[in-house]
Amino acid sequence: MIRLIATDLDGTLLTPDKRLPEGIFPLIEKFAQKGVLFAPASGRQIANLKQLFAPVKDKVLFLAENGAIVSYRDEILFQDPVPKAEIPRALAEIRGIAGLYPMLCTPDYAYIESMEKPFSDYAFASYTHCRYVERLENVMELPVLKIAIYDAVGSAVNCMQKLPKRLPALRTMISGADWCDVSKKDACKGKAISFLQKHFSIAKEECVAFGDHMNDFEMLKESGISFVPANAYPAMLNAFPNHIPSNGENGVCRTLERLLEEL
Repeated sequence: MIRLIATDLDGTLLTPDKRLPEGIFPLIEKFAQKGVLFAPASGRQIANLKQLFAPVKDKVLFLAENGAIVSYRDEILFQDPVPKAEIPRALAEIRGIAGLYPMLCTPDYAYIESMEKPFSDYAFASYTHCRYVERLENVMELPVLKIAIYDAVGSAVNCMQKLPKRLPALRTMISGADWCDVSKKDACKGKAISFLQKHFSIAKEECVAFGDHMNDFEMLKESGISFVPANAYPAMLNAFPNHIPSNGENGVCRTLERLLEEL
């Protein structure tokens, strides 16, 4: 019996042009009628997810900021913020590397301290709630779920080559060609799924997960049934045997339709 379905968005559920596939809302409604929880699980912020899933927002769990926060029906169930003592050092190290632009992601807003383009354009386009402040330290009293970093050089060759060894007490993970995320050492989508299993008394075997990149790895490991789309990162395709059609071929929705028929 399936009781929880969690899916990554970019590269997994969303089409290549970043749109929700046709038919996803009726599918969510049908699963809800059968008592199955549906959870978009993304590096995006809560506000962005609520906007994206507005027609069904009261029927889904929002697992945002790569698992650092979980919300259900406007109630925050779980938060896993960056330890406050680590943030000043992290910002100092990030500012010390050429081409990096930090953003503090809190439960309600993402904050930036640079209006340099194209970073500021990307920040305001990607984050539904985004604000400029003169200094990021000015908002450190808020829970910081992650530090998102735009890398003008390229995250694989710049940020990921330098930051992990400079910030050993935190987790640095690539989140796009020009982006990486710094979070609490053990914060991840898998930890959030584990929390939901306990909170709703759901067994691992009752969970289904979809993901395409390494920030989905723990989530798929924590789920009894895991799927990766054909366009997934090679390491994910090697790690998980259940392959489905790519996001361009609507692989997640096609698989959900099959799972629904089996309930």
